[in-house]
Order: sequence, then C-alpha cells, then structure tokens
Amino acid sequence: MANKLIKKQNIYKLLDWLIRMIGYALILMLMSLLFKQTLYIDKEYFGLWSFLAVIIIYLLNKTVKPILFRLTIPITGLTLGLFYPFLNLIILKIVSLILYPHFQINGILYALLASILISILNIIMDGILDKLLKRKEK
Repeated sequence: MANKLIKKQNIYKLLDWLIRMIGYALILMLMSLLFKQTLYIDKEYFGLWSFLAVIIIYLLNKTVKPILFRLTIPITGLTLGLFYPFLNLIILKIVSLILYPHFQINGILYALLASILISILNIIMDGILDKLLKRKEK
C-alpha cells in the first residue's frame, strides 16, 4: 500500500514538473513574441533557448528563491505580499545574466508582467497539486 502511494506521489511530482515547465515556456515565448524589446529570446533556436531558460528558472526557484524569500520577508510583509513577484523578476534577471546573448531582459515593466504570470502559475499549480495529493491519500 505504501509503495503505491510513493509511486503516485512520484507521478504527481513528474506531472507537476512537466506542467510547470510547459507553462513557464509558454509564458516566456508569449512574452518574447509580444514584447520583443523587453524580453528577447534568440530566434535561431527559439525552443531550445526557451527550454534552457525554463530549466534554469526551475532550478533557481528550488535553490535560490527560498533564500531570497527568507531575506525579503520584512519587505514582503510590509507590502502585504506584493513584493513576491519581484522575486521571480530577480530570478529572470539571473537567467538573463546566465544566457546573456540568447535570452535577455531589457526592461522591467513587461518582465515584471512575466514574473507575475509565473507567480500566478505557481499558485495555481500548488493548489492543484495539493488537492490531488489530499484526495488520493483518503
């Protein structure tokens, strides 16, 4: 019985990862196509650079973002959570530094919009995954 639960949880983690990757990639591609001057992804290997950016975003969300969150708890509390999307903006800027010529963020307004969309996707995915795991445990 415990083995089945562990296998189901692993499947849910894999699905969570896959859906988040697709969602992040779609958000980045859409923002890149709509706002070419602000968020630039190299058109030669558009899908490849989007996918690499998404993998780096995911890894930074799992490693660096918790540290940034703990450091910015006072600011996030004072702004009643409105500062939280800026953490995603910081993550996007780090990705921009890592993949510089192929992935660039030049402005802040539309990059902030992309980070807000990523935050909304994260909230939705956290809610869906929590509901699925709680339902399956019963």
